[in-house]
Amino acid sequence: MYEMKPEYYTGIASIDQQHAKLFEIANEAYELLTNQFIPDKYDYIVKVINDLKDYAKYHFSHEEEYMSSIGYKRIFSQKVAHNDFINKLDEYDIGSIDENQRHVLLELLEFLNDWLVNHILRSDTLIGK
Repeated sequence: MYEMKPEYYTGIASIDQQHAKLFEIANEAYELLTNQFIPDKYDYIVKVINDLKDYAKYHFSHEEEYMSSIGYKRIFSQKVAHNDFINKLDEYDIGSIDENQRHVLLELLEFLNDWLVNHILRSDTLIGK
């Protein structure tokens, strides 16, 4: 479902590779949602959220370091957006995921879709320009 299309590329190889990994994690969430052979998805959902959070922290750190190295003028707004992303993931109540597994996955996918499309396309692609 999630695909790193040409319009998402920044022209910065390391950042593009990291974005591709974020797309892979989003695909894991989508595959989990559509997998009818796993009745209890709690552990998988927690893993996807934790993987996403850990990788996003790594990626954001690298991206911010790169922006700083080139004197990128919009670095502050990028840092705010990155913090908002991590805060959103931190808001998930691990205890309540079990009762609302499908809802949590749908909400997570909506959030990721918005982030991947809007943030990467509208903000991150500007870094390469």
